[in-house]
Amino acid sequence: MTSPKARLVWSTPPLLVAVGWVATAGAATWAIFNDDTAGRVLVGLAALVAALLALQGTLARPRLAADSNGLVLRRFASKRQWTWAEVNVRLVRTRRLGREVSTLELDAEDDLVVLGWLDLGVAPEDVADALRELRT
Repeated sequence: MTSPKARLVWSTPPLLVAVGWVATAGAATWAIFNDDTAGRVLVGLAALVAALLALQGTLARPRLAADSNGLVLRRFASKRQWTWAEVNVRLVRTRRLGREVSTLELDAEDDLVVLGWLDLGVAPEDVADALRELRT
């Protein structure tokens, strides 16, 4: 009898999420205490975007989890779960701005989810290798 395979999880790095919250606080403070109206609007919008990204990184933890049964993907306010038979996992390499970028694609039913290093906290190649091992 073989032992069940472990549950693996991937998330945005906690330090990056913390930097997002610090950037939000700094930008919001600057926007509140600055006299330049146009600057306040622009920095206020930047603070809002930073807050939404930091909130995503805070709430969607772990971003991706996998075990021998399948995958679980956390989104901003929801969670999706697929068995291995329902999802196709592939590593996609594209050339952007003069360098090769890898992403992990989860193709399931009507969903196509694209995850990069910021979502996973590690290189998508490493996640694809771990998922291939789990799936077999």
